[in-house]
Amino acid sequence: MSLILSRRDLNFILYEWLGVEALTRVPRYADHSRETFDAALDTCERIATELFAPHNKKSDQHEPEFDGDAVRMIPEVGTALRAFCEAGLMAAGQDYEYGGMQLPVVLEKAAFAYFKAANVGTSSYPFLTIGNANLLLAHGTPAQIDTFVRPELAGRYFGTMCLSEPQAGSSLSDITTRAEPDGDSPLGARYRLRGNKMWISAGEHELSENIVHLVLAKIPGPDGKLIPGVKGISLFIVPKYLVNADGTRGEHNDVALAGLNHKMGYRGTTNCLLNFGEGTKYRPEGQGGAIGYLVGEPHKGLACMFHMMNEARIGVGLGAVALGYTGYLHALDYARNRPQGRPVGAGGKDPSTPQVKLVEHADVRRMLLAQKSYVEGGLALNLYCARLVDEERASQAAGEDARSLSLLLDILTPIAKSWPSQWCLEANSLAIQVHGGYGYTREYNVEQFYRDNRLNPIHEGTHGIQGLDLLGRKVVMQDGAAFRLLGERVRDTIARAAATGDDTLGAQAQALGAAAQRLAAVTTTLWSAGSPEVTLANASVYLEAFGHVVMAWMWLEQALVAHAALAGAGSDADFYRGKLAAATYFYRFELPGTGPQFDLLASLDRTTLDMRDAWF
Repeated sequence: MSLILSRRDLNFILYEWLGVEALTRVPRYADHSRETFDAALDTCERIATELFAPHNKKSDQHEPEFDGDAVRMIPEVGTALRAFCEAGLMAAGQDYEYGGMQLPVVLEKAAFAYFKAANVGTSSYPFLTIGNANLLLAHGTPAQIDTFVRPELAGRYFGTMCLSEPQAGSSLSDITTRAEPDGDSPLGARYRLRGNKMWISAGEHELSENIVHLVLAKIPGPDGKLIPGVKGISLFIVPKYLVNADGTRGEHNDVALAGLNHKMGYRGTTNCLLNFGEGTKYRPEGQGGAIGYLVGEPHKGLACMFHMMNEARIGVGLGAVALGYTGYLHALDYARNRPQGRPVGAGGKDPSTPQVKLVEHADVRRMLLAQKSYVEGGLALNLYCARLVDEERASQAAGEDARSLSLLLDILTPIAKSWPSQWCLEANSLAIQVHGGYGYTREYNVEQFYRDNRLNPIHEGTHGIQGLDLLGRKVVMQDGAAFRLLGERVRDTIARAAATGDDTLGAQAQALGAAAQRLAAVTTTLWSAGSPEVTLANASVYLEAFGHVVMAWMWLEQALVAHAALAGAGSDADFYRGKLAAATYFYRFELPGTGPQFDLLASLDRTTLDMRDAWF
């Protein structure tokens, strides 16, 4: 059994539930088949197992260091990334025109989950680059794509996203990086940037020929002042090295590493404070700042960056799932092999009887079931979202209205990011608990998985930010259209479960229906409060309760497939019984917890609003 991911579960989600083979009827994916999909999964599993997982602990213990000249890291990182790029994986989901494989997004994400689980630190470099390239493909000019995207997809350049600043944090309206116009160029309008960016993952290294920074900055108005708020934000390509007209690497841009941040997890990924336009040994102060090229229209930068941010949010969710999943598999393996204690009941206290394996204890099975429900549910949700992207693209290509798919993806994005970041982290905590005292020692992998995953509740917007986005924007956008669409899909699942005639599925359908109705009622109550402060005061509680309802839906979907397959399953019956058991666990242990949360939300509680700083 692989301790990275379960291939059996991936096959279940992809082929038995999501029916991804049907995508081969879409013209874009017509060259693919089950065989090519499996080959991609096989390749990623092999490279992740052989080249990424072996140095996961080493890169954690020997994190990158800046020697004053360059960032140094263990050589295994470069070896693994070269193998990733040489296998063509950087362009796996891209058009043939860009050297891609045109893999469906759902297959690409499933295959890439192996790397996130095997070594989240090393895998950050290519995945940030892919997101960077996707943004430029959507918003860049042909010249920008040829100059920066093609080398990225070939694995020669790597990319970043530079949003936050030391004084601004998540409040992007408060960024102060300036972009002064500097004429035109073949790559578009040229600007000189000055400012500082903080928390830039993969912001400096020697792993690629160049680093393509996507930087948010403000263009000053006619009076020379920066436009307040987010409306003045524009987006720029600021490469580490300028690129000559013939595509060769030019001189060093005025971009400098000011320092590395030292995190509790993701230690293999450089995390940087970068200075733009402050003068470096390559470009002494006074030579005009960091050269950048405008992406899209002036003052529309945040809208462009949301393309990468939304992709990154789902990527964070998938990464959280992957870390929770590998932790679960490690805990399961340990519980199956570690003898400890004796059964409760007659003869259980006789020291002359042999010890039993940890998995024989009911409380250990409870912890394993909880982990299974979190990680398999989270994986289902994230791959479901990826499948929506494929459906949306196919609809657009066919000239059909894809707005409903886009709306559904919009409302699920904050949940796909935050729910796994919270509950798959809890899975990692339980994995440590299953290991007992060994679990929090560095000799066992599960303590690192927890540290790595603890960053994900903060990555790409905290729970609080995602809760505000969900309740403050997503559920009410277009007069609640996305919320209604989600409700329709949930009701369809409920109807199919009720129609099976199975008592357990029927009870779960009833429970999900009641929770969904309560969610709708509470949402109406919150938006009838008459005060945005009151409505949004407990948005994080709303996010968690909403997420649990969505996860109950995911589990009922999986249970329907497992129930239908069980009769003819043969030797595979235990797999399906495990699915049904995990669904039962979630409905018995997890979904009921939303009741008190809905009660709190419906009361329009003001506890947090009324609290004062001085009272702490």
